[in-house]
Amino acid sequence: MKLSRRMILQGAGSLPFAVASLRAGALAQSAPAAALPLDPPPPILFVHGNGDYDALWMTTMWRMESNGIARDRMAAINFTDPNARSDDKVEQANRSSTEDQRRELSAAIAELKRRTGASRVALVGSSRGGYAIRNVIRNGGVGDVSHAVLCGTPNHGVFATEDQPNNEFNGGGTFLRGLNEGESEVTPGVAFLTLRSDGMDKYAQADGRFIGKPGTPTGVTVAGPELKGATNLVLGALDHREVAFHPRAFREIYKFIAGREPARIAILAEPSVRLSGLVTGTPGGAPTNRPVAGATVDVFRVDADTGERKGNAVHSTKTGADGRWGPAQVDPAWTLEFVLTSPDAPTTHIYRSPFPRSSDVVHLRAARPLGPADKDAGAVLIMSRPRGYFGVPRDVVLFDGKEPADVKPGVPTDSAATLRLPASEVGRNIVAQFGEERIVARLWPASENRIAIAELTY
Repeated sequence: MKLSRRMILQGAGSLPFAVASLRAGALAQSAPAAALPLDPPPPILFVHGNGDYDALWMTTMWRMESNGIARDRMAAINFTDPNARSDDKVEQANRSSTEDQRRELSAAIAELKRRTGASRVALVGSSRGGYAIRNVIRNGGVGDVSHAVLCGTPNHGVFATEDQPNNEFNGGGTFLRGLNEGESEVTPGVAFLTLRSDGMDKYAQADGRFIGKPGTPTGVTVAGPELKGATNLVLGALDHREVAFHPRAFREIYKFIAGREPARIAILAEPSVRLSGLVTGTPGGAPTNRPVAGATVDVFRVDADTGERKGNAVHSTKTGADGRWGPAQVDPAWTLEFVLTSPDAPTTHIYRSPFPRSSDVVHLRAARPLGPADKDAGAVLIMSRPRGYFGVPRDVVLFDGKEPADVKPGVPTDSAATLRLPASEVGRNIVAQFGEERIVARLWPASENRIAIAELTY
């Protein structure tokens, strides 16, 4: 059954980004009518993608909580080394193999089952996370899993060629051929759903320009994330990450697992918010989810219009061996600045919109070191969107009143933009705007090895 635009608007609730990026004629099909409501739904384990971390699922978990899913019936895995190896069979420092991820995900499933007493759990994966999900299910985990939702997973590869046979992203390689063999590409006994974009996923493109080979056919298409035997939904002009983290994606994830429409898409605010998380680093330049000890986290309440601090820190922590910071008690209306002082990294000032609900996955990773491109800058500010890319002209994206010069138009490919300004600008406030989310950050002196980040939540 095709969904009308009116139906999608009604299902989208009041969130500002719910319908902005859908194109007419590219709307999703409904999940099968045979899906029966489950009360309560199975516990849900969220699985992040390549180079990412569990904190990306924070807004999805908030929406789940706002629909009555208990927080203790959800979990999000944090893979130790989230980046894939170039060759799955060859060890690489701070990178993981498909077997590494299968093993860690199997342990996380067992822990969630133990904690909840459930016999089976639902798995929801973004991008590479879908590979780990399929690998677990296919290799002995079918009895542990009731539902598998794969969001933007390049199930037939980012490319499909005869070279690089051990690259897990090669649709013609050993790993994906093994997962896709057979008349059906899904494992019987588990309900499978795939969510994909209608042309805006940079990893589902026929031309190799987004993998550094412009003009070279990749051997894959926009339908690459679909699987024979699964329910396959098209979410319109959402990008590679949005098909997992956008409100539109949330609706389909919830509906498929719970067997009914969510009561709301909007996130319900809590009267008091408790925040905590993990400090991680980038040893050797590779992002990892390994804890960083000896880091200091200071949390300040700031003015939403100026970015200026309102008094002293409302929370201060020094991390131990587990890398954990917090908990910090804040008001759901407060705009915040997190100052992360981490060994061998720039002091990082992270500006965030108000947190409407509590979370224990407010993870902090220090900014990358100042490099050659920053040598003449008096101040460096990064605008970051972890849960999606900047689509120009699809989205309203303004950085200090202008569209960022380093965001490429067309298919969304960039999740960060950088401003480098002279020392005379230090102390000035800069507005980072995406849709209706607006963050005001302050410029800090690069001469003191400081970088500021305006980190978007939506």
